[in-house]
Amino acid sequence: MLTDEVTIKIEAGKGGDGLVSFRREKYMPRGGPDGGDGGSGGDIIFQVNPSVNTLTFFNMKKEFKAKNGEPGGKNLRSGAGGDDLILEVPPGTVIYQVQNDNIEKIIDLTNDNSEYKIAKGGRGGWGNVHFATATYQAPREANPGRPGENKIIKLELQLIADVGIIGLPNSGKSTLLSRISHAKPKIANYPFTTLEPNLGVVRVDEKFSFIAADIPGLIEGASKGKGLGHKFLKHIKRTNMIIHIIDANSDDFVRDYKTIRGELKLYDKALARKKEIVVINKIETVNKDSLKANNQKLKAKIRKSPLEISAATSEGIKELLFKIKKEL
Repeated sequence: MLTDEVTIKIEAGKGGDGLVSFRREKYMPRGGPDGGDGGSGGDIIFQVNPSVNTLTFFNMKKEFKAKNGEPGGKNLRSGAGGDDLILEVPPGTVIYQVQNDNIEKIIDLTNDNSEYKIAKGGRGGWGNVHFATATYQAPREANPGRPGENKIIKLELQLIADVGIIGLPNSGKSTLLSRISHAKPKIANYPFTTLEPNLGVVRVDEKFSFIAADIPGLIEGASKGKGLGHKFLKHIKRTNMIIHIIDANSDDFVRDYKTIRGELKLYDKALARKKEIVVINKIETVNKDSLKANNQKLKAKIRKSPLEISAATSEGIKELLFKIKKEL
């Protein structure tokens, strides 16, 4: 199952300790201080990898620590810096910092290969050479390395898709996605078959393609978390357009339409302002006169003409794809 939200603990590397040391060479038994500085601790960096599409890795391991810096050496040798820890995340990952009951958004990583340093490694300590003065020529002190930053981080994945396919459960969203792309979502004739969003690349012609996301069925109360509503609604945020599917077998198209639109507005008013194409699906399963009557009522309510399609037989699919191309 898609992991799209996880909380982890991170800690950058500690800086290496500075060294107390004195030169001990032939003919110079009591040389001056030569203790080197410690190396800096490793940073922790989040990096977007377009080949990664889930946060599951972070579900299996909850704590991450970068390498510590090495201590300073004799003859003014500085310790090696600790290796940075690079954590790969999918495009669309939002990073939050958690402090007690407060959650603050830090950054939204949407671009492929973009990166963000989330925790800086500790500075290495000074060796005793830094403490020598004209009157204090044999210092026996050095600085310890500083600790690296540590934080509690929440990661949230919001899928990046051009088009979001939404509707009540069992309205045919997954069937439509499988018809227009190579995605293979789980499909069955009962509600809540889809428990996670599915992505598919849709090629309309040689020059135009888009990414579509099948958003699991929304129900009344989704904006308040009912039926995992919050988990699903957030994936619509990044879409440029919504394909709103209504089951042709419904006895009230207007009611079904208003149910979904109401939940979008309650969750985030910006969702309700997105471009929308309304589609009546499964037209092959209903009486044509009944379909026409219900569609006329919906058209009068929303003041635009819904498209009639059959995802099962492909009727109307070509018209839908070219309408999407025109409006994206």
